[in-house]
Amino acid sequence: MRAKQIILRSGVILGLGSLLGLFFASQIFMNALYSNYEMTWSAALGIALPQWYAWVVFIPLILWLTRRLPLERAKWKRNLSIHLLVSIVITILKLVIVGVVSSSVTWIPSRTVSVSYFHTNLFTYWALLGFAHAFDFYRKYRERELKASQLEARLAQTQLQVLKMQLHPHFLFNTLHTISSLMHKDVEAADRMIAQLSDLLRLTLENVGVQEVSLKQELEFLSSYLEIEQTRFQDRLRIETDIDQEALDALVPNLILQPLVENAIRHGIEPYAVPGKVEIRARSENGRLNLQISDDGPGISDAKPSRINEGIGLANTKARLEQLYGAAHRFELNNTDNSGLVVSFSIPFKLAHEATVAENQDD
Repeated sequence: MRAKQIILRSGVILGLGSLLGLFFASQIFMNALYSNYEMTWSAALGIALPQWYAWVVFIPLILWLTRRLPLERAKWKRNLSIHLLVSIVITILKLVIVGVVSSSVTWIPSRTVSVSYFHTNLFTYWALLGFAHAFDFYRKYRERELKASQLEARLAQTQLQVLKMQLHPHFLFNTLHTISSLMHKDVEAADRMIAQLSDLLRLTLENVGVQEVSLKQELEFLSSYLEIEQTRFQDRLRIETDIDQEALDALVPNLILQPLVENAIRHGIEPYAVPGKVEIRARSENGRLNLQISDDGPGISDAKPSRINEGIGLANTKARLEQLYGAAHRFELNNTDNSGLVVSFSIPFKLAHEATVAENQDD
C-alpha cells in the first residue's frame, strides 16, 4: 500500500511538472513568434521542460522540509531563516542543472539562463512551499475531521447502547412482577412464564451490541414477549398482526416494537376488565418502512396528554430513532377514529443484505 501511494504521488508530481512545462513552452513559443525570433517548438520545450522537471526533483525535498520545518507560531522565525537559506541553495542548484541541460538542447547559454531566472526560481520555491503548507494544513484538517467523526460515531453507538440496555431491566422488572403476582394465583402459569422469560432473555443476549435487526427477527422476539403477556392476561388480550411480506427482511432498530406493544398493553388493556386488542402493522411503501402499534383503549386524554409521552418506552423509542435516522424518520402518537391510541413511525427501507454489502465496501 505504501509503495502504491509513493508511485501515485510521483506520477502526480511528474504529470504536474509536464503540464506546467508544456504551458510555459507554449508561452515562450508564442512570445518568440510575436517578437519575430526564430524559435522551434522543440527549442521551446527544451527551455521550459527542464525548468519544471528540475522542480519535480526538488518537490519531495520541499514537502519533507514543510513537515520538518513548518511555519508555525512556536518556531516560525527559526524555520523561516532555514527556509530562506535552503531556498537560495536549491535555486542555485536548480539553475545549474537547467543551465547545463538547456545549453545542450537550445541556443540559450547556461549563464543567460542562470542570471535571468534566479529571482523567478526563488519565488517559485516559496510558492511551492506555500502550496505544500496549504496541502499539509488540509491533510491535518481532514485527519482531525476524520477523528472527530469517528469519535462522534462511537459516542452515538454508546448512546444507542445505553438506550437499548435501558429497556432490558424495564421489561424484566415488569415480567418478574407479574410472575410474583401469579405465584399466589396460578403456579403453573407462573412456571410457564419463567420458561418463556428464559427464552426471551436468550433471544436478547443473542443480539447484544446489535443496533439493527431484520423485522422478522424483531417479530420473533416480540412473539416470545407476547407469549408472556398472553399467559398473564389470558382472554383479555387479543393480538392481531398485518405484516407486509416484503417488509420482513427490512432492518429495524433492535427491540423497537416491544416497548411500544408493552405501552399499548399497559394503557389500553391492563386497566380494564373487558377484553382488548393490540394490532401490529408493517408496510413497505415508496422506499419507506411504516410500522404501527395500536390498541382499542381510551387513547390519549386531553387532560393528560404528556403522561404517555413521559414513559420510558416511548421516550426511549423516540431517542433511538433520532440517533439512528435523524431527520429521515417520523414518529407520531394519535388517537384512533373510534377509540384507542395508535403509535406510528416511519424509517428508510433498508434490506439486511444491502447493509452488509455497504459495510464491506466501506471496509
